Amino acid sequence: MSGDGIGFDTVLAQAGATGILERAVASDRVASSYLFEGPSGVGKQRAAIALAAAVIGAEAPAQKRILDGTHPDVRVFGPREDGKRNIQVETLRADILPIAQFAPFEASATFLIFPEADVSFPEYPPESANALLKTLEEPRKHVHFILLSERPDRLLPTIRSRCQRVRFARLPADVLERVLVERDVEEARRGPAIALADGRADRAIELADGGAEALLEAALMLDDVCASGGPGELVRAAESLVRSDSPLPDVLEAWIAFNRDLAAADLGLEDARLAFRHRAPLVRERGARLGAAGAAKRVELIQEALFALERNGNPQVVVDALLYDARLT
Repeated sequence: MSGDGIGFDTVLAQAGATGILERAVASDRVASSYLFEGPSGVGKQRAAIALAAAVIGAEAPAQKRILDGTHPDVRVFGPREDGKRNIQVETLRADILPIAQFAPFEASATFLIFPEADVSFPEYPPESANALLKTLEEPRKHVHFILLSERPDRLLPTIRSRCQRVRFARLPADVLERVLVERDVEEARRGPAIALADGRADRAIELADGGAEALLEAALMLDDVCASGGPGELVRAAESLVRSDSPLPDVLEAWIAFNRDLAAADLGLEDARLAFRHRAPLVRERGARLGAAGAAKRVELIQEALFALERNGNPQVVVDALLYDARLT
């Protein structure tokens, strides 16, 4: 997220979540354990740091150490970098839980923050999750655990039940625009990146480096083959898509965004409000050809394909069926 500060005001577009935390600080009722849930890149870790800073105090030296990651009472433990990335139970018991046992060290409270907690403490294998659960069940005063998770359903239900859950929403387009402007991303690259970012600042930044255009070109290829391709071309396009270096779900999400633009253009939305406004003439020409209803139908078909892939459907079979059905719209 943008900005170099450390307060709740630096957490963009999350008034509901930060309001809960600010009220907890004001009433001196900060929970012993929190579960911040929501997509990556929407401010969960920044909010966790802001909560720690609000409790520990506003003194400049302490704030700087918190921001620098050197404060002994604000610790961030991400997943390990190798293997399945889950934190091993031996590491948890030897290097993390003793901190909770003896903290705080110099401040009034200690905060242990776990980004990607569902990766660090998966339900299977359960050893680390069970060891963490025991600590959450017997919290020490002034020691606070903050678990950050994109997929909280992958945590043990008993862990979820021991935490106060705070929901973080996807970021609106104007906030993503602000983030990219602050990074000096040129305007032509901002629209596609925002359209494909799914409300996540980290994804928008990544896509603005060039990935968005590659995904758009893949979506245009699918649009072309569905508009005029014969059966052989459909088969070849499906094979190319499945074998592509670009992740299949990302390409399909890009095709959804493009079809939404086609529908919006056919319904009269002005160029400035199109996600792919830098390709507005193309969007308008194809939107008029397909029509809003046809574009909406394609979005529905692509979403069904994504759901099938999530349920471990055979990618080749799923894409073959998708292109055949999309050609008929």
